[in-house]
Amino acid sequence: MANKETSRSEKSQANVKKKTNNSKRNKKNKKDKNQPKYKKILKGTFLGILIAGLLCFVVGLGYIFAIIKSTDPLDVNAVLNLNEPSMLFDSEGNYIDNLPTEEERYKITLDEMSPYLKDAYVSIEDERFYNHSGIDIKRTIGSALSSAITYVTGKGNIQGGSTLTQQLIKNTLLTNDVKIERKVREIYLALSLERKLSKDQILEAYLNTIPLGGRVYGVEAAAKYYFDKSAKDLNLAESALIAGLTQAPTTYSPYYPDNVEDPTIYLDRTKTVLMKMLELGKISQEEYDEAYAFTDANSFAFSQTVTTYKINYEWFVYPAIDQVRKDLKETYKYTDEEVDRLFSTGGLKIYTTMDRAMQDSTQAVLDDRNSIKQLDIYANPEVTDDTGTLKLQAAASIIDYRTGEVKVLVGGRGDQPARSTNRAYDALRSIGSTTKPLTVYGPAIDTKTITAGTVLDDALLPESIKAKYPGWNPQNWDFKSSGYITARESLALSKNVPTIMIEDKLGVETGLSYAEKLGLIYGPDSKTLSVLSLGEFTGENSDGTYDGGNPFILASAFGTFGNNGVRVEPTLYTKVVDGNGKVLLEANPNKEQIFSPQTAYIMRDLLKGPLTFDGALAKLSNMPVIGKTGTTNSVTDFLFAGLTPYYSGAVWIGYDNREPMGGASYSSSAASLWGAMMAPIHANLEYKEFDGNPGGITTVSICKDSGKRATDLCARDPRGSRVYSEMFISGTEPSGVCDVHVTAKVNKNNNKLATENTPQNLIEERVFIKKNSSNKNTADAQYVLPTEKDDSKQQANDEEFKLSDLGIKVGSNADDAVSILQSKGVNVTIKNNSSKNRTIKSISSNKAKKGDTITIELEADTPGEPNDGDN
Repeated sequence: MANKETSRSEKSQANVKKKTNNSKRNKKNKKDKNQPKYKKILKGTFLGILIAGLLCFVVGLGYIFAIIKSTDPLDVNAVLNLNEPSMLFDSEGNYIDNLPTEEERYKITLDEMSPYLKDAYVSIEDERFYNHSGIDIKRTIGSALSSAITYVTGKGNIQGGSTLTQQLIKNTLLTNDVKIERKVREIYLALSLERKLSKDQILEAYLNTIPLGGRVYGVEAAAKYYFDKSAKDLNLAESALIAGLTQAPTTYSPYYPDNVEDPTIYLDRTKTVLMKMLELGKISQEEYDEAYAFTDANSFAFSQTVTTYKINYEWFVYPAIDQVRKDLKETYKYTDEEVDRLFSTGGLKIYTTMDRAMQDSTQAVLDDRNSIKQLDIYANPEVTDDTGTLKLQAAASIIDYRTGEVKVLVGGRGDQPARSTNRAYDALRSIGSTTKPLTVYGPAIDTKTITAGTVLDDALLPESIKAKYPGWNPQNWDFKSSGYITARESLALSKNVPTIMIEDKLGVETGLSYAEKLGLIYGPDSKTLSVLSLGEFTGENSDGTYDGGNPFILASAFGTFGNNGVRVEPTLYTKVVDGNGKVLLEANPNKEQIFSPQTAYIMRDLLKGPLTFDGALAKLSNMPVIGKTGTTNSVTDFLFAGLTPYYSGAVWIGYDNREPMGGASYSSSAASLWGAMMAPIHANLEYKEFDGNPGGITTVSICKDSGKRATDLCARDPRGSRVYSEMFISGTEPSGVCDVHVTAKVNKNNNKLATENTPQNLIEERVFIKKNSSNKNTADAQYVLPTEKDDSKQQANDEEFKLSDLGIKVGSNADDAVSILQSKGVNVTIKNNSSKNRTIKSISSNKAKKGDTITIELEADTPGEPNDGDN
């Protein structure tokens, strides 16, 4: 009973408690419902921000750890070994010179610096340097907040806040990119460096690496550049000025043009450094006052020194460095700044392809005035410009076209300032007719647009081409028209009009595609028929770019013909090794089949032609040579590009200011220079021929005037046989026979077509050529089939006639004249009939009729010639 009562009591209490709780819950819900909505929104927003912040923190932390994980381990040697020079070697492994760098730097110790320098830098750049462990928390947090705002808003700049240690890391191991990734790596590596080096070691390395204007790096170089003294001899004001440069070397430079006129900006900056040194107790009040007065009066004795470092064989070396730089960037994704650092401190060994003996020999030939003396428009002695450079210049390049290794690069004649324009490699000029094998004949034969035996009419430019290019009316260089001419002869004689006709048929786009594969450079204004046909480049294009070619480009391009149509990308080095002996780069030049082996074989044969004309002086006594001359219309550039079975090469002659050349201004002079350059190089080489027939070549006897298979009429041409043997890519040889040569009967006295009225004794059968052109100014015009008929008439026996119509005139044969006149019933009297010379000297009348008498006088015998009966 008691248990039941107890149970009911407990249930009653529970019900009361439940009702109480429900009452409270209802009151709370009622209270919540009565709360303003904005409080709920604020609570939700705060919670969202908190969660987003936590997420950002986690993501940011992960991002930072990922950057640290991807950072290369600290290389202390890379920080300290600032002057391990990179070296260059020739093709035989012989030392050339140390690699020139963009930095002028001298490594010295803290003891070799003015004590003011150390204090000035610590004061203005990192006043807590000796107290932090690599980063200054106070400055870093301020920088981070400012940078975060910039990153989010896109406004302002990412701030620095770097310690000296961080700056040292940036200057030696990282780049100047203003990115969060770089900043994280910088902090991480700075902390690591502080654990491995003492403060003074870090400060010394920093003071040897800091950029202080242009090529000036480190305080020793700065002391020499600004004051022409050593860093240890700097006074307090000078030390403060150099320390003040660090923040913005150009802005605070005393040599900046604006600052030369108004020095306020660098003087105020120097005073700021002095004030900070005083504030931190680095100098006394007396020292401060003296240095301040010195600065205020601008008593600095500036003595700007410019160091121009001229390296051995710089014509070759600088292009080699450019190629190594390009390949390092492509292979390792380096920036230019990282490559510069590697060049300066990496201890690289760069093995170039330069053949020292060939380079020296070529330079000597170009330097020799006699090589190009006849071209100089100036009187002897040679004229120089303001820098002492010879005005008449020349450049050359020689390449082993099978390997692509460049053996010679000579960018100019005579002594020249360091880093002068390299006319063989950097300069771009018009290349004249040296373009024709590369952009016209080679591509046209390769695409089977023409053959070497294709015949063109070298006359006026066809109207169809004139219509495409109004106002353009090019002519041949000698202003002569050959008439019918084969592609082979056209190239040999460097004819312009037939060349343009071929390029027009080939198509500008096709010609351009071959040209660019061969390395020629075309701007937007030069992709035209005239440039591709004749090599007259625009120079500077409308977009500010330059185009054309140079000896380096031409030597490589012409070498393609010698290498069976394969162009091997020219290379200037064989390998690059770092300071630890690791091979960083090994040359593996790209190879591309530009022309078929058959085209290359035919082009090698065609390129013999120019050496029988204006290119003859390029011939060598002991080696086959092929090539092509080039001259620009304005006579500002003479070129020759050619090859032997060993090397391809090209030369250029001209003035830097593009003055026309005088004297014996012929492209043959460039051929002569090429021959003089190549002669000593081949003097001791074994004789050999170019590669032989690759197969796929068919040889056919064709006619020079039709390009078709020859007939007996082609051999009977009045100019002599027009039959020759031509080579074709198999399948392109002609199948038809010549239909240009024909025979016709004419009056032999007037070359008009004979008619039924033409006297039989004057009718003669001759061989002619048929042409559609009516141009009378071509060399073959006199051999064209006449269209005019002979108007001579058979005379009645009693009708008066002209003797000249019958071919009887002074200078003709008297015996023939007697026979004709007697057949007409005319009596003939011969004066001096005993003369052995039967040539008519005079005739009594040019008219006669049956029954008349004509007196003919003969020429007297020449002295010493026996007359009939003189025995």
